[in-house]
Amino acid sequence: MPNTARRRVCQRRRRACRLAGRRTGSSVGSGVNACGRYVVMILPRVRDPRLVTIRRGGTLTDSDHHLLALWAASCAEHVLHLFEAVQPDDPRPRQAIEHARAWVRGEVKMMKARAAGGHAMGAARELRGPPRHAAYAAGQAGAVAHVAAHDLGAAAYAIKAARAAVPQREAEAAGRRECQWQRDQLPDAIRELVLDDQRLRNDICWSVFDC
Repeated sequence: MPNTARRRVCQRRRRACRLAGRRTGSSVGSGVNACGRYVVMILPRVRDPRLVTIRRGGTLTDSDHHLLALWAASCAEHVLHLFEAVQPDDPRPRQAIEHARAWVRGEVKMMKARAAGGHAMGAARELRGPPRHAAYAAGQAGAVAHVAAHDLGAAAYAIKAARAAVPQREAEAAGRRECQWQRDQLPDAIRELVLDDQRLRNDICWSVFDC
């Protein structure tokens, strides 16, 4: 697509997203890909201070931020095979998950983990269905280093991938199983925080957390 046409498409998408935010009472946050950059991710209009780090004026400790990143990485990794079965030679989603964990270990800076998340979502661009959702889950996991609230993005996209990977009549049950598996992986230190956040954001996360 020529650059001029691409810019016009991006502008139309951004206008549509802003309108959707006004209609739903939510705001457009960051993911990566729509126009080669950050794809939309619907986040609450008002940031939950529990998911904002202390250094940025919230109450989230570094240790809990790390636990959120590791949980998001596990959620994404659980469905990664759905992407790799279709795109075995594309390492970007797996690298995003690895970078999320490397950030927790202090081996990479936040910006590098965030960039890896963006590349993972770029891997989803030409795909549909389960592999697309799985790549987005990995991308969201990479973005948790930057914005902790992306943890539910990773979880939600992973559930969408699990739903899309089975016949439609089995999708709801598959989604519930994936959601419950994710909850089983939650460390005690962040369990109540994540479960409450799921309750609060369920409506803007495709209602995937009804499990």
